Formats: sequence, C-alpha cells, structure tokens
Amino acid sequence: MIRTVIADDHAIVRQGLRQILEAQPDFEVVGEAAHYGEVMQLVRHIPCDVLVLDIAMPGKNGIETLKQIKRELPKLPVLILSMYPEDQYAVRALKAGAAGYLTKMSAAEQLVGALRQVARGRKYITPELAESLAESIGGDTDAPAHERLSDREFQTLRLIAGGRTLTQIGEELSLSPKTVSVYRARLLAKLQLATNAELTRYALENGLVE
Repeated sequence: MIRTVIADDHAIVRQGLRQILEAQPDFEVVGEAAHYGEVMQLVRHIPCDVLVLDIAMPGKNGIETLKQIKRELPKLPVLILSMYPEDQYAVRALKAGAAGYLTKMSAAEQLVGALRQVARGRKYITPELAESLAESIGGDTDAPAHERLSDREFQTLRLIAGGRTLTQIGEELSLSPKTVSVYRARLLAKLQLATNAELTRYALENGLVE
C-alpha cells in the first residue's frame, strides 16, 4: 500500500483527493493537514510513503513547507498539487526538492499515476515542465525577469500585486514589515521597476496574479 498524506487548506479538496485515492487498491490515506503545523506534525509522527502538498497554505506556503520537510525527511517524496500553472511555481518547487508538480486541473488518472511514480522514487515531470527545466538549466536569455527572483521575493511580488500592505504581507509570511520592505526593494531592483503600481502592472502582464 502507498501510504499517503494530503495537505491542502480546503476541506473539500482533501475530501475529493481522499475519494480518488481510496478508490484505488494500492493507496491508503493515513492523514490530512490544513496548514504548516499539521503537515509537520503528521510527517514527523505517522509513517507515510508520499505527501501531496498544496502551495497556497496558511502559516508557511508550500515551497517553504517543502524545504523544511526535505531538511528533516529528505527521502520522503513530495508531489506538489497546486492551482497555480506550472510556469509560475513548478521549477521553483522541483529545485526545492519536490518529486513532481501537477495542477489541480489535472485528471484524476494523471494524479494517481504521478503518485505511483514518485512513490517508487522517480520524478514526475510533464513535457511542459521538462521544457521549462531545460530553459532554466540552460540559462535562457529570453526567460522573464521574475524567474531571477528568490522564492521570498517572488511571494512578495505576488502579494503586493494582489493589494496586500507590507504589514499584511509580513503577517502572512511570518516576517517583520522591515524585512518585507527589503524583499520589495530587491525585487523592484531586479525587475527595474520603481513603484508598486509598476510592479502590479508587471504582475498582471505576466499572469502572476489572478
């Protein structure tokens, strides 16, 4: 049996994933988590073979959670299942240690196949993601400027463009407003922008916010 933990902040998503997996003869869902603290509690104390992890979660987002898991449990395969398109987070997730990346638009059969693959110790990469990885490794000069941002800078970019204040961003990322201000200054410099309005326009033009 492939013992699976599901981590997503939406109960209806967790329930749907559980139904999909438990309809298979070789899967057992051994735990569910809605936020960072619950994820870490489960993977530390309940033996599991694979973790399904969302990116947009309270406490720490999926990338930060993934990094912590790989520090403590480097051999645990983690499949990122996110609402965000592959071109936004997939390469970052794989570099942080994910075994694969799927969007929530994927078919149930694709999810099951991906989990079986990563549970066997292999990576799951779609053709589109493989192309993005090749461009990333090759240092594609046509790659958009935001791909040069650190994970924290990228998070800050999306949150500012989404209308959050520095204080709100600090609360969401568990950082001080001063630290958030530093990330803002860095990403503005890297993107060669001057104001939040320009940053928001950039994010909209590049499909980084909904």
